[in-house]
Amino acid sequence: MASWDPPPRKKALCFALDVAAGRHALSKLIPVVLWLADAVLCGLIIWKVPYTEIDWVAYMEQVAQFVAGERDYTRMEGGTGPLVYPAAHVYVYTGLYHLTDRGKNILLAQQIFAVLYMATLAVVMLCYWQAKVPPYVFPLLILSKRLHSVFLLRCFNDCFAAFFMWLAVYSFQRRQWTMGSIAYSCGLGIKMSLLLSLPAVGIVLFLGRGFAGSLRLAWLMGQVQVVIALPFLAKNWQGYLGRAFELSRQFKFEWTVNWRMMGEELFLSKPFAVVLLVLHVLVLLIFVTSRWLQPADRPLLSLISPMLRGGSALTPAEELEVSSRVTPDYVMTTILSANIIGLLFARSLHYQFYAYLAWATPYLLWRAWPYTPVVYLLWAVQEAAWNTFPSTDLSSTAVVNVLLITVVLVYCGTSKPVRSGERKKAKASKKDR
Repeated sequence: MASWDPPPRKKALCFALDVAAGRHALSKLIPVVLWLADAVLCGLIIWKVPYTEIDWVAYMEQVAQFVAGERDYTRMEGGTGPLVYPAAHVYVYTGLYHLTDRGKNILLAQQIFAVLYMATLAVVMLCYWQAKVPPYVFPLLILSKRLHSVFLLRCFNDCFAAFFMWLAVYSFQRRQWTMGSIAYSCGLGIKMSLLLSLPAVGIVLFLGRGFAGSLRLAWLMGQVQVVIALPFLAKNWQGYLGRAFELSRQFKFEWTVNWRMMGEELFLSKPFAVVLLVLHVLVLLIFVTSRWLQPADRPLLSLISPMLRGGSALTPAEELEVSSRVTPDYVMTTILSANIIGLLFARSLHYQFYAYLAWATPYLLWRAWPYTPVVYLLWAVQEAAWNTFPSTDLSSTAVVNVLLITVVLVYCGTSKPVRSGERKKAKASKKDR
């Protein structure tokens, strides 16, 4: 009797599903094809869509003062106000200032940001592949209208900060702790938005490198911040710290993307800011104690007490075992969840903050609930909300609710302890690369 041969349509469907789910040899080509398609799309956007001026001129005005010899942060300002970004921002845009004829060659600036976008996308895709995300999630990485706008049509400094954030994640996934720490510190030196993920970065380093190793890396990151800021610290250190890392900045209601539905009076009130801060700290503590410390299999207090006395709560053998559980998916989930928690409770989100969110949401939704319709639906709602300009009560409600749903889903979907990695990799990682 002849064996039953499925009809061609069923064969084609099975083939497509196998490729999309990562079960076929051709699955590895999906990210490459999507990356190339996005490169073409970037070219078309620069060619067809007009550039929109927001902060570029102000960046150039501020940098021009630096080029002229000014080192006092309190005296450096542009058309949109004073300079409020750390020193690495000044150095990056000084380079762009010279490359683009003092900021006049906007087309060249857009092309540079297109290269930056493609480089960041490549790193993001590598992070996804390291975390074993199936190819069917990857199309969401190239479909964001708002993200293309932030990079190609606005030239915000968040684009560079986001690149270094993802480079840090990838380095940590590869257990290249020193490289990741430097990358993270460089991103933080461009914009302090990366402070949102600092608690998770600290925990990843502590679990991956042990107590002593993480202290050395923390010291390294601090040194990077000091070195890049030296010219400004020497001139007016209080002015630099007050401007570059100003935590009490008052944001304008007209630009908010997330809390417009609360009304301007409540949005600007101090009690509202305090409530957000308290909730942020509370949710971070919940994730730290019940999710992020899972590889250690120890309660938070039992780890803190010995550290306060200058020692480690884990023996060298235990540190090695814990380090083996710091897997690529654990690294990515921990850092991105800290970032999205910070965005949820941020006093105000502006459109450029989408650079930190757009590529994080697909992974977190898949990680928490790998059900394709839910992942695509929530991503679509988020994208539509962030593309609404100016924001409305409805769009801001959607922004906050998608963030909230993502945080809840991540918490519920990561209750199982992380699996152990290969012990050989952990041993190799103890050697600081």
